[in-house]
Amino acid sequence: MVTAKLYESNGDEKGTQDLPSDLFECQINGPVMHQAVVAYLANQRQGTASTKGRSEVRGGGRKPFRQKGTGRARAGTIRSPIHRGGGVVFGPHPRDYRQTLPKRVKRLALRSSLSSRAKEGDIVVVDDLEFTEPKTKQFAELLKNMDSYQKKVLFVLAKSDSVVLKSARNIPDVRVTLGNMVNAYEVLWADKIVITQSGLKLMEEVFTK
Repeated sequence: MVTAKLYESNGDEKGTQDLPSDLFECQINGPVMHQAVVAYLANQRQGTASTKGRSEVRGGGRKPFRQKGTGRARAGTIRSPIHRGGGVVFGPHPRDYRQTLPKRVKRLALRSSLSSRAKEGDIVVVDDLEFTEPKTKQFAELLKNMDSYQKKVLFVLAKSDSVVLKSARNIPDVRVTLGNMVNAYEVLWADKIVITQSGLKLMEEVFTK
């Protein structure tokens, strides 16, 4: 049974937490994790880069000079790509970079990444937070007590909490997500994965079906 350190909501260590074997004790599949990361990064691309070809550039309706007798190469328009202000040859156009992966592949990648991080001891479990108002200092103290401050941290909650989000948003390299939205890229990106008790329960319910 894989275990992780368990902390109270104020950051005091109080023991260990057993992690679900279906999520944190799987065989690590490197190629599938790579495939999931590539797909995630591709899906973040907007694909809005655009240039105009010679048929789209304004102007160039008149022949710039006569066909023969000038000693120059014949030209039909000043909007040819060889002229300044002309069209772009083979330039980028808007396109969709999105990649789709089967649900089973994404879940295999997630289980592999979680198992890898659990094996390295980078998974931490904390009691559900009870912040009454946004306090960045209080959230930073919690991270310091869990040896996660000034590191890339993925903080996993069971449900959206505006107080926790506002407390964490001014701390660099801290991402807050929900247990049912965790993905392999974010797990591999983070140095520490901090999961609340209810967030861990939600992950087990969603990803072990």
